[in-house]
This record gives sequence, C-alpha cells and structure tokens, in this order.
Amino acid sequence: MNIKQEVGKCDPFTLGPLEAGPACSDPLPVIQVKDLSLRYHGKLALKEVSLDIYKGCITALIGPSGCGKTSLLSAINRLTDLIPGCSVNGRILVQGRNIYDPDESVQALRRQVGMVFQKPAPFPLSIRRNLSLPLHEHGITRKAEVADISEQALRDVGLWDEVCDRMDSAALNLSGGQQQRLCIARALALQPQILLMDEPCSALDPIASGVVEDLICRLRGRYTVVIVTHNLAQARRIANYAAFFWVSGHAGQLIEFGRCQKIFESPRHELTAAYVNGVRG
Repeated sequence: MNIKQEVGKCDPFTLGPLEAGPACSDPLPVIQVKDLSLRYHGKLALKEVSLDIYKGCITALIGPSGCGKTSLLSAINRLTDLIPGCSVNGRILVQGRNIYDPDESVQALRRQVGMVFQKPAPFPLSIRRNLSLPLHEHGITRKAEVADISEQALRDVGLWDEVCDRMDSAALNLSGGQQQRLCIARALALQPQILLMDEPCSALDPIASGVVEDLICRLRGRYTVVIVTHNLAQARRIANYAAFFWVSGHAGQLIEFGRCQKIFESPRHELTAAYVNGVRG
C-alpha cells in the first residue's frame, strides 16, 4: 500500500471549511534530527537520535512511557530551554536551519512550530483572549485582522458555530474536547508550518477523541504533524510514518522508523514487532 492509499484510511469528520488534507506523496524532509542526545541534570534521557520528518505528513512517535518521545517534541521547538538542568547535544534542522544556533530566534521558531499538549491547556481567559493573546505577542494587533484570524482558526477546528455567541465567556467553561480544539485553533492562528502534538486525545472521552483525531487527519498536507501517542490503533489509522522508541541502558533510543504500514505489518526489528503485537511494553 502506498502513502496515497494510506491516507484513505482516515475518515474525516465534517468539522468546517478545512477539507481533508492531501497525501504526502513526495516526501521532503522539513525537520532533520541529527545525533540528538538530551540530558536532565546530567542523566541521559535520549541517546543519539537521527530522524527525518517529512513535509505535509503525519508522523507518529510510539513506544512505552519514559522512552523520550515527549522530550524529542520539546527539543524540536526548544521548550527544553525552559527546563532547569536540561541540556541538548546534536542538531535539529527545521527547513535547513539549525534551531540551536545562537542567532536563531526562539520566538520565530515557536511561531513556525506549534505545540498542543496532552491535557487541554487553555489560558484562564475568555475564548476570544485565548486566540488574540498569542497573536498580539507576535505583533498582530489590528482588531479586524485578529478577529478574522480567530474566526478562521475556530472554523478550521469546527468550533466556531459552538462558541461564536459566547466569545467573551471563560474558555475553562468549555468541555474537555472543546478546550483541546481551542488549543489547536490557538496554535493554528499563528499559521505554523509544523504542529507538535503530545498525546492530544489521551485526556478526552471517546467521542471527543474521535473528533480531534478526525481533525488531525484533515490537517495532513497543510501542516507537518508530529504526534506522540500510546494508542497504537490511532497511530495506525492516522499516520503516514511511525518512529518506534525504546529504553535501552536507561536512555530512550530510536529503534525503527518507516512508513506506518511497514512498521505495523512487517517491522525489521524484533523489539518493534513485539511492541506492535502487544508482546512487549
């Protein structure tokens, strides 16, 4: 099965004007991780990871807890800078630029590389302010422009019709699934090229999880998506590529990377086969 056929496995939920994303039929690396090692207070957490993430594709990071998947996401948009005692060695290239070069702007990087966390994390502000605040931080302050961008982002995640008449009410009053979609809208409002998602469905009920999963499918082609998930069925449904991590010698290591179908149906490594078949992990 080729990548175009794999995309057909997603059954997008009708959420709004954003159409189902196209296949990533001509893989082009947009993120290149090269010999990345990461330590917390000197303790090795991620060892010598090299990995290409392809433009417009959904890449799932799978593996047991503690194998470095979230640490890798944090390194890709330099959230590691905010963690005391965290050190990063190696290189991460985004569009060919080493994001750890001293001259690189962290603010510009985080606009280009959005992040959605495991637990919905709206700001304790109104729905409107959740969208306008990051726009203001990045220099977009004209009221009409902010309103247009906010509305489009909410439409893209299927939330506009649900909240358009209560934009000034507290975001924390939304349901868990709505809060997570608001967080995705907040990331999309900055028009990133890459979206990092750390178990975005794990804190949601099955119905809300299905809505968010369908939304992720519909982002394919327009955004490069990297998603951490422990739900192997979800990874198999939505991802074009999968990267399997394991803990070896107390540090996370990349064991195998490839097209998602190959990882699940004909893995090269015995650890991968054991994990995807439920024997290990």
